[in-house]
Amino acid sequence: MFHDLWVPFYDEWIHCTVFFGFVHGRKCFFIEPHSHHNFFNRGIYYGHHDDAERFAFFSRAALEFMLKSNKHPDIIHCHDWQTGLVPVLLFDIYKYLGMTHPRVCYTLHNLKHQGVTGEFILRAVGLNRPDYYFCQDRLQDNFNPSAINLMKGGIVYSNFVTTVSPGYAWEIQNTDLGYGLNHTLHVHGGKFGGVLNGIDYDVWNPEIDRLIPYNYGIGNLDLKYGNKEALRHRLLLRQEFKPIVSYIGRLDHQKGVDLIRHAIFYALDNGCQFVLLGSSPDPGINDSFWHLKHRLNDNPDCHLEIGYNEELSHLIYAGADMMVIPSLFEPCGLTQMIAMKYGTVPIVRATGGLKDTVFDADYSDRPYNERNGYVFNDADYEGLESAMRRAIGMWYVYPQYFRELMVNGMRYDYSWNHPGGHYMNIYEYIREK
Repeated sequence: MFHDLWVPFYDEWIHCTVFFGFVHGRKCFFIEPHSHHNFFNRGIYYGHHDDAERFAFFSRAALEFMLKSNKHPDIIHCHDWQTGLVPVLLFDIYKYLGMTHPRVCYTLHNLKHQGVTGEFILRAVGLNRPDYYFCQDRLQDNFNPSAINLMKGGIVYSNFVTTVSPGYAWEIQNTDLGYGLNHTLHVHGGKFGGVLNGIDYDVWNPEIDRLIPYNYGIGNLDLKYGNKEALRHRLLLRQEFKPIVSYIGRLDHQKGVDLIRHAIFYALDNGCQFVLLGSSPDPGINDSFWHLKHRLNDNPDCHLEIGYNEELSHLIYAGADMMVIPSLFEPCGLTQMIAMKYGTVPIVRATGGLKDTVFDADYSDRPYNERNGYVFNDADYEGLESAMRRAIGMWYVYPQYFRELMVNGMRYDYSWNHPGGHYMNIYEYIREK
């Protein structure tokens, strides 16, 4: 424990305690400020009026702790706008206080949220030269000349920038998914690349998963259907010869809520059962799905679970036959990777990390033994139906080929083995600069 950390913030110094512990076997430090601002202890992470100040303080506090405890890591790895000020502070303040060693890798997860805020945030953390930062080469927002953009600051000041899939890397440079940062990414294109995220196979693996009744793998795949029966029993669905189509995830605009709703009725109208597990940060969307749940409550082929339940999510992955992921954009997406590990065939829109990981059963240019799902291009009902129609038809008419798709997906390695190696190469590259 580090009892006596004082962090500058505006014209005061805030006293903090730093706790030490292990999370999943990894050494972690936790900063607790003793302040009337109550930066962190609010029950939720995002969505407050002072989010920019909260995360700016955290960025300054993290660096202040490293300085005062004499920690000089080779690499500081930052994520999204919330830590976009870390490389700015490191190279414009802390480098001159002795922290000359660290290099910064900065990862972008979602460019829809960039931390566009006012000049006051610079003064809050001691960057007291607003005219210096308010220029297009530094932190000035590309569209609002009177605002600063924290994500842009992270891109400009870091040594290397990554995003969470090669497909999303291309999209944010070349389409409107860049949300105004396209030019900045092109300017800094020499230090930018996409690295596909991975999933933890110690948690998401049907062979060892403790949260499902039947463990299985490619060699004993029929045991998957014990989980399908258990899922039906759990959710009071009728036991009948039908595929189960599923959705797990947030219910928001990015995920294609209208397409999710359409998928439910298309599945029910075409000889399938449907299971949904999800909730929305938007009260309006959440309410609409609650109404839909009540409307379908007596349907023996449908169950909508509004909320999140970790145990139930594992059972759905193990028991479902297909997983729909009709996202309007998807930087990486973990759902499709987890589904494939469990032999649940993904039906996805061709965007971001979805098109980097799912290869269409009928139209991919990959060999048949590398095709693992169904892909549609246009984010509309016709596009979704075209993929669902082919998947459902394959399940009913050519079950042996559908099983091959399941096995193909299970063979893919979407663990952290490959991306971990890519990040080690990036770390070595920037460490030597």
